[in-house]
Amino acid sequence: MGDARSAAVRRAGPGRASAGVLCALLVLVAAALAGCQGSAGSDDDGARETTAAPGPTRASGYGVVFLGIDECSSFGRESFTEVPCTGERAAARVVARHDGRVGAGPPCPATTDFVLHISEQKPSADEDGDGAVPQGYACMRNLEPPHPGDPGGGGGPRTIVGDCVYGAGTGEVRETPCDKGDGSAGGDGRNVRAPEYKVASAVEKRSGCPASTELYVELGGPKPVGCARPV
Repeated sequence: MGDARSAAVRRAGPGRASAGVLCALLVLVAAALAGCQGSAGSDDDGARETTAAPGPTRASGYGVVFLGIDECSSFGRESFTEVPCTGERAAARVVARHDGRVGAGPPCPATTDFVLHISEQKPSADEDGDGAVPQGYACMRNLEPPHPGDPGGGGGPRTIVGDCVYGAGTGEVRETPCDKGDGSAGGDGRNVRAPEYKVASAVEKRSGCPASTELYVELGGPKPVGCARPV
């Protein structure tokens, strides 16, 4: 196998920072807004939690499961290669790994930087001897900064307390870095929108938000309502 192996893996789109659209409702709007749609590439990568039970426990360790927990990947534009975490090509570590599609499985940890979608493959033989790589997804954390999944980082597959958003249309918001809202170009060349609201807390119901709340943001999980206030 050498020092690396690869499969049909693709990185999720820019996630919440540019395409992960979340449901939001201004306090002053009287009528409830219908639905919430979002995509990152062709998938809805993360702003939603799920109640599905976690998949079976997977073995970890380089060479046992393709991109298993605690294994590392290199960075690439079209594909990602599994590499030893101690190697110079290692760029991100798997913090969670699940079978199936993102929308049908457990959510990634809150500070996940990006998600890798792994397509099912059934070769005649593979490194672990089972002859298959099942469809799944790996929740990745960069080995070094920046960490867009951190609070205020402006990216990652989930919106969490400490993140900033801006209005992206009627009933929609998108995430943006809290500290880079000057309209300058970001690292990928896209203009960074100035933040308009910051998620200050998460509660079970809207009635639990403080009086200063001006925007409700859908977070998912046990406390699915984000209480956002102007920045």
